[in-house]
Amino acid sequence: MSETTTGTAKRLPIIAIDGPAGAGKSTMAAHLARRFGFLNLETGAMYRALALKAIENDLDFGDEPALMELAAYTRITLQPQFEGNRVLLDGVDVSRRVRDEDVTAAASRVSVHPQLRTWMVDQQRALGSKGGVVMEGRDIGTAVFPDAEVKIFLDAAPEVRGNRRYHQTSPTKAVTEESIIADLKERDSRDRNRAESPLKAAEDAVILDSTAMTLNEVLTAAEEVVRAHVPEPLLHK
Repeated sequence: MSETTTGTAKRLPIIAIDGPAGAGKSTMAAHLARRFGFLNLETGAMYRALALKAIENDLDFGDEPALMELAAYTRITLQPQFEGNRVLLDGVDVSRRVRDEDVTAAASRVSVHPQLRTWMVDQQRALGSKGGVVMEGRDIGTAVFPDAEVKIFLDAAPEVRGNRRYHQTSPTKAVTEESIIADLKERDSRDRNRAESPLKAAEDAVILDSTAMTLNEVLTAAEEVVRAHVPEPLLHK
């Protein structure tokens, strides 16, 4: 097991889940947290919370200095709940609002800035420093916690991810399956080609491609990965 940076004290395991948008990371993280008695810390919600504040302040998503100034007086809190995280932005519950499409799209654009990612990584490390957490995002296993005991890179073909997301939303004339797939491909390109912490699997990550798998098959495979990397006494169930 890894040691903390403060000395010889041992910390609880960290499960890092990375992958592209729409791969099912949130579902997997929530399942593993419940299954093994860990806390589920959804780091993507932190980017969406800051993006929401940028929207509310009418900021240009490409203006990194302005976004960094905004971040300096922003307080984002995740309160793990059984059904998912409660997201507080400066003390206000924005759990539902940060799931809206405009906020999600803004978060993808905000997250490309190197200085902002460095600031966010510091926040995320503080949240998970004691271990006993499942953290999911784009760079948890590569940048936030490269020493995590368990690293899973969850992937699927963009067409499959788009189809899944389409059936999870309320279809409108403006939102078609094709438009969702196109949006995912655009976000994949941004995430994989950004200068700071690009989306990629850590060298020691277990890659799960769920393109041809059912949800139960994916979750079972993820449980097996955890059990293979974490001693049984450290798992609550």
